Amino acid sequence: MSQRPSIFLARDTYRRRRLRDVARVLPIVGAVLLMVPLTWSGGSGASVQLNSNAALYVFGAWLALIVAAACLSGPLSRPEPDEGGEGRD
Repeated sequence: MSQRPSIFLARDTYRRRRLRDVARVLPIVGAVLLMVPLTWSGGSGASVQLNSNAALYVFGAWLALIVAAACLSGPLSRPEPDEGGEGRD
């Protein structure tokens, strides 16, 4: 009887794929975070006023996105672990 391949991935491969998924979603999260001040009502109806709270929020979100990208770039820049028999064409 032949041995069936495991349906589970190696831990390193699984974590690397999840990190890639997070890196792909990060720009979408960033766009949503940067649009949040547009939902704040400035009391003047449809016009968007850039007050100090909104400016602080935008630069704080921008800084958080930079830090998140820097944290993700380290593990993703390492070479991939060699999978036994599974190569990329």
